[in-house]
Amino acid sequence: MNIITREMKANLKSLIIWSIGVLFMVGAGMGKYAGMGGSGETMNELMAEMPDSLQAIMGTAGFDLSKALGFYGLLYLYLIVMATIHAVMLGANIIAKEELDKTVEFLLVKPISRVKVISFKLVAALLNVFVVNLVTLVSSIIIVGRSAEGEKVVGDIVLLMVGMFCLQIIFLVIGTAIAAVYKNAKKAGAISTGILLITFLLAIIINLDQRLEALRYITPFKYFEAESILNTSGLDPVFLGLSLIIVVVLTFTTYHYYKKKDLHL
Repeated sequence: MNIITREMKANLKSLIIWSIGVLFMVGAGMGKYAGMGGSGETMNELMAEMPDSLQAIMGTAGFDLSKALGFYGLLYLYLIVMATIHAVMLGANIIAKEELDKTVEFLLVKPISRVKVISFKLVAALLNVFVVNLVTLVSSIIIVGRSAEGEKVVGDIVLLMVGMFCLQIIFLVIGTAIAAVYKNAKKAGAISTGILLITFLLAIIINLDQRLEALRYITPFKYFEAESILNTSGLDPVFLGLSLIIVVVLTFTTYHYYKKKDLHL
């Protein structure tokens, strides 16, 4: 438990900054919707006139921007990008930080196995991503609800946040697995963020060319898209199952390689 407390304190400042960031994103985004007044239909017409490629890049396709939930669906893409960047960086850093901060001896002198060390670190990381998700959920329900004007938004927002939490966990364990496998602790964060960027760009490319739809299983950003969740009122069980497999495999990889890793003092 001391390790969990230590990790929570070490990441507290970062957690506060990221939480404020997503809160600002929700507030500013929905503030634009409120500022549009009754011009939602005009926005739909404007978006419809845009080239399909630009709509795919901006993530505007398939949303009714005259409704608060539709506008929030557009905003959701940027929220998951923020949340997954936080998760992947946290995952990589929470494993590599002892080598980066030269505090490996702090762990080695304790009468505790590496399995427990990594378990406590993962618990602390999960608590961090959960807090970011919870802040996003609560702020979204309150702020979107104020602009909804009779729309029932709570259930859909909860589903979106469940999807976002799945993505957060996936990228969290991507970060931990890379940090555990890769010998150079300084590069673990950069490589993890690079993977996130590649998968995000792949999702955009798939949106641009539907012939590449089969590649959607490769990028987690296609698993829980707002358009799919809002239009089908649910999460795809196939992608839920695939997410579980990815998390289990990468968690096992994290434990396996961290137990054998040479920690540099």
